[in-house]
Amino acid sequence: MTSDALRRALTDPGPRPLPERAARLLEDVGAPPRLAAHLRAVHDVAAELVAWAADRHPALAVDAEAVLFGAATHDIGKALHPAELTGPGAEHERAGHALLRERGVEERLARFARTHASWDGPDIGVDDLLVSLADNVWKATRVPGLEQRLMDVLAAASGQEKWQVFMDLDDVCDRLAAGADRRLAFQSAYPAGTESTA
Repeated sequence: MTSDALRRALTDPGPRPLPERAARLLEDVGAPPRLAAHLRAVHDVAAELVAWAADRHPALAVDAEAVLFGAATHDIGKALHPAELTGPGAEHERAGHALLRERGVEERLARFARTHASWDGPDIGVDDLLVSLADNVWKATRVPGLEQRLMDVLAAASGQEKWQVFMDLDDVCDRLAAGADRRLAFQSAYPAGTESTA
């Protein structure tokens, strides 16, 4: 049964709603409301990045559905490792991937649960980089190595000079980071536990 707090975290005004399939998965696992709010914030930023990439780098092959679903579920493993919602830990990555696969989510969509924190790995593509970037810039965290790797991919796809791509990527990251206080306040408005609050 979905708690009132989880239902509100999924439906209250704020960041755009999650894809229906992702929202159902969070309800099915009884996710903490704060986790749902976090996933909405990251998903919202990912949607902005996907739209930006389509507009500014149309030659880039982005699987928009995968990026948006990945952003909406990347931390779902924290439903199984709730201490990692408010503290450090990486157990949720492998656990989230396994949870998604066990529930029939195909690998192209489930992989982000295990790749979102390993953007510097050898088999990481542009979709993974966009989810990782969204998972950082939503709270105004800038990761130079991640942005450099994405910049290289964007420059290769577009044929633009790297300095042009850098300026464009820096601008969108600055714009998105400017909304961090609003997103952090939205996330903090929901309990980290699964208790129901009125």
